[in-house]
Amino acid sequence: MLEMKKISKVVGGETHIYPTDLVLERGSLNVLLGPTLSGKTSLMRLMAGLDKPASGSLLFDGADVTGQPVQKRSVAMVYQQFINYPAMTVYQNIASPMRISGADTATIDREVRKAADLLKLTPYLDRTPLNLSGGQQQRTALARAIVKNADLVLLDEPLANLDYKLREELREELPKIFAASGAIFVYATTEPSEALLLGGNTAALSQGRITQFDKTIDVYRRPVDLITARTFADPPLNCIELVKSSSAFTLDGKPVLTVPAHLAGIADGPCTVAFQPHHLSFDRPQGGGDALTVKTAISEIAGSESFIHVGFANARWVMLAPGIHDIEPDATLEVFVDTRHLMAFGPDGRAIGSTA
Repeated sequence: MLEMKKISKVVGGETHIYPTDLVLERGSLNVLLGPTLSGKTSLMRLMAGLDKPASGSLLFDGADVTGQPVQKRSVAMVYQQFINYPAMTVYQNIASPMRISGADTATIDREVRKAADLLKLTPYLDRTPLNLSGGQQQRTALARAIVKNADLVLLDEPLANLDYKLREELREELPKIFAASGAIFVYATTEPSEALLLGGNTAALSQGRITQFDKTIDVYRRPVDLITARTFADPPLNCIELVKSSSAFTLDGKPVLTVPAHLAGIADGPCTVAFQPHHLSFDRPQGGGDALTVKTAISEIAGSESFIHVGFANARWVMLAPGIHDIEPDATLEVFVDTRHLMAFGPDGRAIGSTA
């Protein structure tokens, strides 16, 4: 078990990580989700022992390892900017941590070839990294982390340089590999969709703070505040400032959205109402929804789906619609909000009411 107690990081008088408490269990998959500069890499470096905390302590299986250098810890780390030994072949690169640990030749060969097969590297085992593509070099670094059999595995956006098909395969396979080893698996990403695909637990980060840590699906469905909800939305979360008045959310005294059953108990008054882009659609949801008239700003076609930016009152929203929709700017449209999935946040940004 890895336990962080009031861990913080300060660089040149600037706080990168505010005092943080976090407990990660063995065999668990833990996602660090947040935008660039939210603190993901800084937190990982503290976990690994690459940086010393400004305050707080780090415990591993009950032992205080706060001041222990990374060389004395059982840690494997892979960055988006892959690091390999240029003079070694792919085989030698993958085998290097096992050689250092004193593993026998037969064990090394078996584990290297097993990892190479998983990562589609078998044809390249005799090549040096400079004769590989960027994706192949990244896979070499991943394979080296797999065979190291470390207690703590830290992957900092490791799949960003890989092609789509291999990313999808590894998102499914990597958690199984490290969970079976009993390691603590920590995976940093900026992509909410990647966090959902990986599952496990997610720590949402914003400006050096963990805003929520729980099972991934619970953080997504039940964010504790607006910051977390926005962190877990891509395209951006749709928000609007409204006033709850009895059974309706109103704007300038006029009803805009029906208050759904799961928010009926919140007090009347101003709040931020939010919903995900895929809960705004051209068709009325089967379970009911409210129609609104919006004006388009721009539509973006992304393969089999479209991102349609629309304006409503003083709000700017994005609709994620299946199919190809090439809509002219300033077009007037009728769209539907699936009120079953509305979220509400108070003036302080904290979630109010429950979620469906």
